[in-house]
Amino acid sequence: MRNQSVLISGASVAGPALAYWLDRYGFDVTVVERAPALRQGGQAIDFKGHTQFTVLERMGILDDVNERRTGTTDTIYVDDNGKQLAVMSGDFTGGDLEILRGDLAEIMYERTAERCEYLFGDSISALTELSDGVYVEFEHGQARSFDLVFGADGIHSRVRKLAFGPEADLVKFLGYYYCVAGASPWGTEAAGPRERVIAYGHSAPGKMAISGGPKAQQFYVFASPELDYSRDDTDAQKRIVERVFADTNWEVPRMLDEMADFDDFYLDSLSQVQLKGVYTKGRVALIGDSAWGNTLGGFGTGLAVVGAYVIAGELALAGGDYAVAFARYNEIMKAHAKVADNGNAGKFLAPRTARGIKMRNWFLNSRLFTLMFKYIDKVTNDIDLQDYPTMVGAREDH
Repeated sequence: MRNQSVLISGASVAGPALAYWLDRYGFDVTVVERAPALRQGGQAIDFKGHTQFTVLERMGILDDVNERRTGTTDTIYVDDNGKQLAVMSGDFTGGDLEILRGDLAEIMYERTAERCEYLFGDSISALTELSDGVYVEFEHGQARSFDLVFGADGIHSRVRKLAFGPEADLVKFLGYYYCVAGASPWGTEAAGPRERVIAYGHSAPGKMAISGGPKAQQFYVFASPELDYSRDDTDAQKRIVERVFADTNWEVPRMLDEMADFDDFYLDSLSQVQLKGVYTKGRVALIGDSAWGNTLGGFGTGLAVVGAYVIAGELALAGGDYAVAFARYNEIMKAHAKVADNGNAGKFLAPRTARGIKMRNWFLNSRLFTLMFKYIDKVTNDIDLQDYPTMVGAREDH
């Protein structure tokens, strides 16, 4: 096997999934993660359809994921007085199987920690591609060389910036921001499938606030010009949300009061990565949100796990010949990830006008919503998934 030593940046979902498959095919795997330890909790993420479930089955983790699945959450949209206006089914927002991001990361980490090297509390600072590998410099650790480097580090990918170019040139801002605040009330303990639950949402032009559900205690989406703020300054980010929603009715004043005391808080833009189906450059490849991310599009986790399966399988089939494998990976995932190419969840979740909100609510209550749901299921599974483990004789000791 050529090009055996690989570095993966990111230990959320795509990174450990890729580490699992590459290790199974005989590669020497190192994963670097900027967080000091595996991140716990986090918002709920989901899987849907035969293709994604097939990958989970082949990884041997489907039963574990089912044991830690969250409940299905229906969101009831209400007016200022709490009167029901529309219902967004949890079967749409949560897919076929929903799990907290931290729980999924822990399951995958447990499958790889003994055989793969994990470097927590560090990140890549520079990449230099050489004729026989990639020279990698780290923020804290000693520089090392690897045969291949993979960016599984999210929509603000450091690897993509270093290898492909500035984020401003490759990521399109979609005119909205979202915020998750307060740890999920369901925690991170394995407790078996939860029952169907209800969250409540309220919309005003260009704004939406949701109270309850598994993603977090609070969830906000709002329209805005692009903002200039520090991603490390949580207090400043809270002030942004408080300012935007200061004049919003219903339960929002109470929510903002509670938000001030939350330790778990995350604010980010709704953005779309635009690489035009070319997710590799030389010896560097991107997977997951770093490659095709479209914030809140509903496809990120499933596409990340499928992408990890495909790129590792193609490398194994090609005997480590990255030029051959990366070309096949681009071809396959360009077709499969097209479902995330278009669309802006912000426009649907937080329409900018009162008329737009009424149209959204009408749509949620109509048969058209059901038809769209079925269409999304179809395109999500529109891929010929090779049985790579059988084709290349993967190790069975995982």
